Amino acid sequence: MPSGACCGNSANNHHAIKITTRETIMSQNIQTNVNVSGMTCGHCVSSVSEELESLNGVENVAVDLNPGGLSTVTITSTKELSPSEIGEAVAEAGYLVVANDA
Repeated sequence: MPSGACCGNSANNHHAIKITTRETIMSQNIQTNVNVSGMTCGHCVSSVSEELESLNGVENVAVDLNPGGLSTVTITSTKELSPSEIGEAVAEAGYLVVANDA
C-alpha cells in the first residue's frame, strides 16, 4: 500500500465515522453506583468485582476502596441492573450494599 494511501481520500472519512459510531455505542452503557460496606483490602475488591462481573450485561466494575467505611462501586453495563441482582451478587461475595442517603 502506498504510504499516502489513507491521507486525503475518502478512507479518512470512513475512519471518522467508525470512531463516532464506537463512541455512540459506548455512551449507551449504563453506570450504576452502589455503596458497599465491609471492604478493607484488594482481596475484598476482587471478590466483589468477580461476582458483579458475572452478571449478564456487566462490562466493567470499578471500586473506590474506603477501608473501614463505605466503598463506592461503579458498575458499567449494557442493560439496567436491578437492585436485587446487584445486592445478591455483593452478598455472595460476603458484603452488603448500603442504601444511598437521599
